[in-house]
Amino acid sequence: MNKADLVSLVSVQLNESKASASRLVDAVIEGIARGVEADERVSISGFGTFRKKLRKPRKGVNPVTKQPMIIPSSMTVTFTASQALKDRMDTSATAATGTAPVTVGG
Repeated sequence: MNKADLVSLVSVQLNESKASASRLVDAVIEGIARGVEADERVSISGFGTFRKKLRKPRKGVNPVTKQPMIIPSSMTVTFTASQALKDRMDTSATAATGTAPVTVGG
């Protein structure tokens, strides 16, 4: 699913125009971006958590010259799915394959 698909889905579910749904989706995305930027974390109950994370410098290879190089540190965003979303994905996988998920140690 891409942004246009999401806008279409929101438009249908809310019985709104695609323009209105697009503004809504843009507002949610902007809110998440601002929250991660300012607070370093945005939690959406039942969905997951977006976090700002510092990626440490690391060794790499220049693909053109094949010379070793140090890739500098940078900021990135990570997403951790909530248990409710994970459970929903397990249920979807079970329905699609007709098999139960395998659990270890339980």
